[in-house]
Amino acid sequence: MTAPLPPGSTIGILGGGQLGRMLAVAAAQLGYRTHVLAPDEESVAAQTASSYTRADYHSRIVLDELAAQCDVITYEFENIAVGPVEFLAGKVPVRPGAQSLSIAQDRAREKAFVAALGGRTAPWALVETREQLEAAIAEIGAPSILKTLRLGYDGKGQVRIRDVAEAASAWEEIGERPAILEGFVTFSHEFSIITVRGVDGSLASYPPPWNEHKDGILDKSTVPAPAEIARHWTEAATLAGRVAEALGHVGVLTLEFFATDEGPVFNEMAPRVHNSGHWTIEGAECSQFENHIRAICGLPLGSTGLTGTAIEMENLIGEDAHRWAELLAEPGTHLHLYGKGDVRPGRKMGHVTRVKRG
Repeated sequence: MTAPLPPGSTIGILGGGQLGRMLAVAAAQLGYRTHVLAPDEESVAAQTASSYTRADYHSRIVLDELAAQCDVITYEFENIAVGPVEFLAGKVPVRPGAQSLSIAQDRAREKAFVAALGGRTAPWALVETREQLEAAIAEIGAPSILKTLRLGYDGKGQVRIRDVAEAASAWEEIGERPAILEGFVTFSHEFSIITVRGVDGSLASYPPPWNEHKDGILDKSTVPAPAEIARHWTEAATLAGRVAEALGHVGVLTLEFFATDEGPVFNEMAPRVHNSGHWTIEGAECSQFENHIRAICGLPLGSTGLTGTAIEMENLIGEDAHRWAELLAEPGTHLHLYGKGDVRPGRKMGHVTRVKRG
């Protein structure tokens, strides 16, 4: 049993975005220091962290210095190369580990891994050439969706294909990169299971939110979810727990699902805190961010119980951020702005959570 890290210890965070920003806030509340490492010119995580290093993840000198200054290291997004994480893990505990990162970075490995644990997935096929894409369309059918194996998020790296005649243009649109072709799933709702696993193997999960998307980007998450989702809660949460245990995952792990007549269909996973869990800051007794810090530091996991009877999280995308004064005047509303400078279409600038009590 690993001894808990005492307050005053330093947590390294790989990544400089809003998830790192909120992790640093949660860590500070528990008395921990944080050191953010990111290559970004603008790092919103650096605004709340104790210290910040702007550098490439591949510099061994930088990684050595980070390891020497930190008692544990985590990451806030999954598009970091596995090599630097494995290098750091040889010097200081990295939680979650490199295996979680490696599986989540590759859509084909991810789906095969979850299917091997009993998860239900959409029909899919690996595609590495245009000829393979045409064969996959013939097998899976159309409409279907072509997704790059790596680096796709918020609708990026994805192209819908309505018939085989669109194969060539779709292949060009994703840059002729390795991908999967995924068959469409008939579903009523999208939802996620946010699970947290401790160093000691203890597990906790939050009630599943109903996730609504616009233009491939999460728009709203609502808890409690409708009955069409609630009936899949136990099966989906059980699968998430099996995935976390099989990976030896420590920290928050998020699995996204489609609610279907056949049962929950796994879509994708993220080995980290997740946008669909932002509602937990005010809507749960212990937020996903605090529970991630608790887990990686070897502390007891916090309660995932709800603090209200109806909770809604709304993303503030692009110009939505200019509604800040209006939102602050709205009773029962909690505003979170991420400190980003440029307002751009499709950019997540913040979120707002509404909690109804009683």
